[in-house]
Amino acid sequence: MPRLDQLLARNLGQSRREVTRLLRRGAVAGPGGERLRDGRLAIATTQLPFEVEVSGVVLQLRLHVHLIQHKPVGVVTSRNDDRHPTAWGLLEGAPMHAELRAIGRLDLDAAGLLLWTTDTPQVHALTHPNRAVPRSYQVALARPWTPAPLGPTGSPELRLADGSRPRITELGPLLERDLHPALQPPPGTGALAQITLLDGAYHEVKRIFAALDSHVLLLVRVAHAGLWLPETLEAGAWRELTSLPGGGP
Repeated sequence: MPRLDQLLARNLGQSRREVTRLLRRGAVAGPGGERLRDGRLAIATTQLPFEVEVSGVVLQLRLHVHLIQHKPVGVVTSRNDDRHPTAWGLLEGAPMHAELRAIGRLDLDAAGLLLWTTDTPQVHALTHPNRAVPRSYQVALARPWTPAPLGPTGSPELRLADGSRPRITELGPLLERDLHPALQPPPGTGALAQITLLDGAYHEVKRIFAALDSHVLLLVRVAHAGLWLPETLEAGAWRELTSLPGGGP
């Protein structure tokens, strides 16, 4: 079970020494108003989130935090970048901000659903190719694409220039009535498509449509692991999740 001082340090973004000072001077109160002074106090996971008051401010102590973000175009997924604003920077003020890690990535010129968590094993679980986690994209293209050949299962089968074979479970036209608000087709758009993959390789969607004689003008990730980007979540905004797809607490 996590200790009180560990939870306070992580949720406040402070050192254990700073937390010890807070506890010793009686700045931390429990749910019933009692002063908590022993940092070794074990907090059962069934008690989480554990509500405390720190220097008069109510704080929900969490073991992990999970977020969904609408990443805008022009923002990189990296935590730090010398040239571009970062998606992590847009999460400032989120719980446990310093520990948040992106689950996968989106390119500078891509937008859409980006998941974040403080639970490192969940990053691996939702990104590793062996897990075959679906990711869905809506795409604006410069021109219609050449249909891909179908394999024995009826799914498109395609070999890219580097020899890789993307695992495509869905590839088809996107009707305007199904267009996600996050995808605003730019001038010159000649076709709209929706594609679902079980991989997350570098520039994979762009390379797939290039192999099909088209060119991606804009792509938006609308779903990851069955979790859809809320239509009302504005670009740059985020929401906290109670759990991750697959059961991450």
